[in-house]
Amino acid sequence: MRETLAALEAGEIGVEEAESRLAGYATTDAGRFDAARERRRGIPEAILAEGKTPAEVAALATTALETTGRALVTRADEATASAVTSAVGDADATIDRDDRIGSVVAHAGDFEPPSLDAAVAVVAAGTADAPVAGEAAVVAREIGATVDRVDDVGVANLDRILDQLDRIREADAVIVAAGREGALPTVVAGLVDAPVIALPVSTGYGVGGEGVAALSGALQSCSVLTTVNVDAGFVAGAQAGLIARAVDAARAE
Repeated sequence: MRETLAALEAGEIGVEEAESRLAGYATTDAGRFDAARERRRGIPEAILAEGKTPAEVAALATTALETTGRALVTRADEATASAVTSAVGDADATIDRDDRIGSVVAHAGDFEPPSLDAAVAVVAAGTADAPVAGEAAVVAREIGATVDRVDDVGVANLDRILDQLDRIREADAVIVAAGREGALPTVVAGLVDAPVIALPVSTGYGVGGEGVAALSGALQSCSVLTTVNVDAGFVAGAQAGLIARAVDAARAE
């Protein structure tokens, strides 16, 4: 505590960073940012843009950058992504923005990204599933895993997934994103020895549409796998990242 107060008195840190160190979070007009989440859980705090104004998301992203050296924004539309980019750009941050995924990742100049000796494969059944798979990939990468994207390998043609099987088997954890009937996670889980996380996607229509059939299929899978909620790319990426952290720690022993 004394070190934090001394740094604040000396002008080395600002009020928000001092608060985040002492309380574990920083309070802003847009809400409270959990600056201690990565230290506590091994998962960086993300700012979900849905339900917030562009100004609120930009304010939270600025606070994230000031208190942790990194801002991770998910589900941002174009207006929100632009607001965040402008706000954190003034801080000379390195910005990685993907409008299709809806993600904005900013790193401060002195931020050192974590690096794990572990790999995560992110597999998408179809092109329509790629945005949700991409969110999972961003989160796993920010936790420090090496991420390998394998796209458009759905079960409508099994040759597509079999062609990539050796590559997928090299991963320490596998995320499989699939909509429609959601068969791909079950297929992959029966072919690899790494933990598989099924990520149902809300592609598809009619009875069982909007991810319902994909979720039900994953929950009823005869292959051993773990299932997250529909379109829960962040959760899938975070879970795979935690597995990668455990693998990295074991390899370091």
